[in-house]
Amino acid sequence: MLSILILSLIILGIAVTMSMVGKGGGNFYVLAMVLAGLSMQHAATTSQLIMIATSFTSMLIFHNHKRVDWKLALVIDPPTDIMAFFGGYFAGNMEDSTLKILFAVLLIVISVFMLISVRDKPIAQKKKFGYWNRQFGGYSYTVNLWITLPITAIVGLFAGAIGISGGAFKIPLMVMLCGIPMEIAIGTSSAMVAVTALMGFLGHSVHGNYNLQYAIPLVIAAVLGGWIGSKYAIKSKPKNLRKIFAFTNLLAAVIMIINILSSR
Repeated sequence: MLSILILSLIILGIAVTMSMVGKGGGNFYVLAMVLAGLSMQHAATTSQLIMIATSFTSMLIFHNHKRVDWKLALVIDPPTDIMAFFGGYFAGNMEDSTLKILFAVLLIVISVFMLISVRDKPIAQKKKFGYWNRQFGGYSYTVNLWITLPITAIVGLFAGAIGISGGAFKIPLMVMLCGIPMEIAIGTSSAMVAVTALMGFLGHSVHGNYNLQYAIPLVIAAVLGGWIGSKYAIKSKPKNLRKIFAFTNLLAAVIMIINILSSR
């Protein structure tokens, strides 16, 4: 198994990059740990624990700069969190190979989402039931709850199962379907990722698929990376954040597919 020191440095680098774009980074954490020799079950559970710590760190920084829309998070995130618990729980009964295949498929889907041009675009306000016209941080946007809530529930189920955060889906959802500015979407995502990861971890931990002695050094490295990345994100232009956000997943998808094929 890969040295815990080397793996911690890898996790540090991932945390810096992912916190810059409001993502939990679970897809890369899981991939790094699987390649290091952990089972998919343990990697997914440890990834959730890491994301709890890093997202909470990022959330504090984004909150201090008024980039977390708490009311928005409280409305659209509960379906994700509830389903993340069930996803984590049911994943404990799945075969390791099945989880790897599911993970690879979702990485491909995430890569497609990332390659879509994610642009800040105002959405016309609608005074209809199920449409929430929201003002925050000097911006106005409209949240279509009919679409947003079911999507976040589905995202939570799969995120909890394979140890990712769902931020790769939520940020494009907030920006493209709700007209939320990228910097607000990233900040709000950091808060939602923390809770989703907690629920996924609780679901996985029922089956005891984690090793705290192994996880603690990784969590410490990830917290440091989350702090560094969030500080950089505050100073970055939204255009630069979009570029990073669009291209960080494709390599992970390719590597996981190669890992699946080589293990057969």
